[in-house]
Amino acid sequence: VCIHRVRSCSSIRVIKSKYVCVFDKSALKFSHQQRLFRTSAVSCGQIVQFKLSDIGEGITEVTVKEWYIKEGDSVSQFDSICEVQSDKASVTITSRYDGIIRKLHYSIDDIAFVGKPLVDIEIDAAKGVASEEDVVETPPMSHEEHTHQEIKGHKTLATPAVRRLAMENNIKLSEVVGTGKDNRILKEDILNYLAKQTGAILPPSPKAEIVPPLPKSETVPAVPKDKARKIPVPVSRPIVFSGKDKTEPVTGFQKAMVKTMSAALKIPHFGYCDEIDLTQLVQLREELKPLAEIRGVKLSFMPFFIKAASLGLLQYPILNASLDENCQNVTYKASHNIGVAMDTEQGLIVPNVKNVQVCSVFDIASELNRLQSLGSAGQLGTSDLTGGTFTLSNIGTIGGTYAKPVILPPEVAIGALGKIQIVPRFNGKGEVFKAQIMNVSWSADHRIIDGATMARFSNLWKSYVENPASMLLDLK
Repeated sequence: VCIHRVRSCSSIRVIKSKYVCVFDKSALKFSHQQRLFRTSAVSCGQIVQFKLSDIGEGITEVTVKEWYIKEGDSVSQFDSICEVQSDKASVTITSRYDGIIRKLHYSIDDIAFVGKPLVDIEIDAAKGVASEEDVVETPPMSHEEHTHQEIKGHKTLATPAVRRLAMENNIKLSEVVGTGKDNRILKEDILNYLAKQTGAILPPSPKAEIVPPLPKSETVPAVPKDKARKIPVPVSRPIVFSGKDKTEPVTGFQKAMVKTMSAALKIPHFGYCDEIDLTQLVQLREELKPLAEIRGVKLSFMPFFIKAASLGLLQYPILNASLDENCQNVTYKASHNIGVAMDTEQGLIVPNVKNVQVCSVFDIASELNRLQSLGSAGQLGTSDLTGGTFTLSNIGTIGGTYAKPVILPPEVAIGALGKIQIVPRFNGKGEVFKAQIMNVSWSADHRIIDGATMARFSNLWKSYVENPASMLLDLK
């Protein structure tokens, strides 16, 4: 028998025609028969190694935080495979193939590298989806084994964010009618389906009618102002005295903080502090808070601070700029992407609200609610954490009055807000009154921003916050 070519899983790939081998029937029963001749494997499919693709921002490694599939599960294109955590954001990895999961290359909390195999997926060989370099050989599988692992249901098209929303609400995508292109399921489809199932009232779209103020007789009863003073309670954690030092690698957001703060040390910081009277803003928020709740949004003070900052940046665009590494060019940013520092279990993160200059206070509050819920769950995406042009840090939610905030490169300014305190103050007539006072601390890049500019911006921001009705004159 002259064998011209034998495809094999072993190191031997090609046997040229000049080699002549004679086999008898017993030779065909050699123990390596399944390695030399793929019989049923050809009909059942081939294994592709689904590699971790480049997720941008120069990220080379990620931490596997959660698997959405296990070995033996059937997956379709766009199905979520796992969630990974980089030093910048959480990313959901989706499948490029229809097939069956055969191997997971990593466990939870393992470090996965870009370009390396993430999972092995068995696909239909007839489709020829896989590239030559992705295909790996596999031992034969009987037809009976294959028929029990066929893909069930029909293929659904949806983004990872939509699939996560459906998973969090225990919704099967196969039951939702998609209104997007090629019947793709959109976020609105999930919300509408959820509303029909639960009878929930969804937040109105931006074009919805404005809800009129409630009559005084029907207003929501205000919370008593004489609240008991909050006493800090220590976090209950098990105390372990091992008597040994423990060394852990710097990963995730901590690694990003090391990189960012090391770059921030190159910036000569200029500090400026002031005192803000929030008495009128506190009253206005109490009036608007019930209206926002009716529309499904929790209204805090931060949306007012962010909008006031955006109005100030229109007058002082140098604070919404960036300086190149050689300090030769200044880029004035058109969008006001204002970041908000958040303290999470994963560490300090700074997502930003995009295009604040064209957003209303309600729009900002709605976006903050979304960012805070995702931040608490560790599910913020790269788009939420990048592109910031100016930052506010509300350290007052934890405590403290003044701070010395550190600029986040490539930004050139940042503000830190202290806690609100009820203290006595004098009015214009020399009378003592009760005032809601907050302290603000600004830091600016002194290479391109002088003290006078920072002071003028702070005064303008202060005037908007102390007299919130004045913002109506400049709102776009």
